[in-house]
Amino acid sequence: MGAQWKVKHKEAASNAKGKIFGKLVKEITIAARNGADTATNAHLRLVVEQAKKASMPKETLDRAIKKGAGLLGETVQYHRVTYEGFAPHQVPLIVECVTDNINRTVAEIRVAFRKGQLGASGSVAWDFNHVGMIEASPDTPDADPEMAAIEAGAQDFEAGEEGATLFYTDPTDLDSVQKALPEQGFTVLSAKLGYQPKNPVSGLSDEQMAEVEAFLEGLDNHDDVQDMFVGLAG
Repeated sequence: MGAQWKVKHKEAASNAKGKIFGKLVKEITIAARNGADTATNAHLRLVVEQAKKASMPKETLDRAIKKGAGLLGETVQYHRVTYEGFAPHQVPLIVECVTDNINRTVAEIRVAFRKGQLGASGSVAWDFNHVGMIEASPDTPDADPEMAAIEAGAQDFEAGEEGATLFYTDPTDLDSVQKALPEQGFTVLSAKLGYQPKNPVSGLSDEQMAEVEAFLEGLDNHDDVQDMFVGLAG
C-alpha cells in the first residue's frame, strides 16, 4: 500500500467517475492559475493528461481551465490544505485537501479523525519523503522498469497495481521523467507530487487492518479530500 492508499473496488462504485472528475476539476482550476497554456504550464499539462485518460468531457475540461485562469469572471478560489496525523494503530497519514472554505474543511476533518489522531503541521511529514510519483504501464511484456528508471532519471520504482509500475522522482524532475518514460516503453497513467513513507507500519492483524481501512475510507469519502498518503506496508 505504502505511498498512496486507494479504496478497494472503488472503481465499481456508481459515483466513482463523478468523484474522479470533481477532484480533477479542482486540480485543473488550481493549476490554471499559472496560465492556461499547457505548453508553458507543466502542472496543468500533467493534470490535463490525467483528465483525458479519465475520459473527462472536453467542455468540462475547457471550463475548468478557463475558470482557473480567470477567463470566466468567476470568483471561486480553491486552496490546497495538508493535514497530518495517525489512523488507528498509529499508522502515519498525510491528507491533501482542496477546498473553497478552509474553516469548514478543518472542522469536518477533525470530526473524520475522531477514531485516529489529528496532529500539528510537521508531526508526521518528517516520516515521509516528498517525491514525484509516476504510475506507468509497460507497453510490452519485456519492458524493464529498472532500466526505464535509470534511463528516464527516476530515483526508484516499485510494483504498482494491475501490472503497472510506480516510479519515484525528485520533485523537480517529475515533468522530465514522465516525458522520458514513453521512450523507455512505458505509458504514463498519472504523474504528481506525493509522499513516500520512510518507515511503513507492518504486522497488523486482519482486524486491525480492517479498522484502518474503514477509517481511511471514511476520510476518502469527504468531498474536499484530494489525496491520502499512508505509512502502511503491504
